[in-house]
Amino acid sequence: MATKKAGGSTQNGRDSRSKRLGVKRHAGEAVNEGEILIRQKGSWYRCGPNTYLGGDWTIHAGKAGKVSYKKCKREKFDGRRELCTFISVVAA
Repeated sequence: MATKKAGGSTQNGRDSRSKRLGVKRHAGEAVNEGEILIRQKGSWYRCGPNTYLGGDWTIHAGKAGKVSYKKCKREKFDGRRELCTFISVVAA
C-alpha cells in the first residue's frame, strides 16, 4: 500500500508578463518629440509643459528638449492637499 497520497496537478504556477512600467527618461536627459518619458497606470505623474498624455496614461514628449521634474502641492476637490510630481520638457 502507498504511504503517501498521489500528487495531483497544481492550479498555481502561472504568472503574467511584466508590463515594464516606470520612468524611462530622467531629469536632464535630452529627448526628441514623441519619445516616451514615463509609462504608468493611473496619474502618478502629471503632464507639464511640452508633454502630453497617451491613452494608457503614458507621458510623451511634445517637443525636443531636456526633461525636468517638479514637485508641488495641489488642492483636491475636498480641500486636502496632495503632493504631485509634474514632468515637463524644456525646449532646446
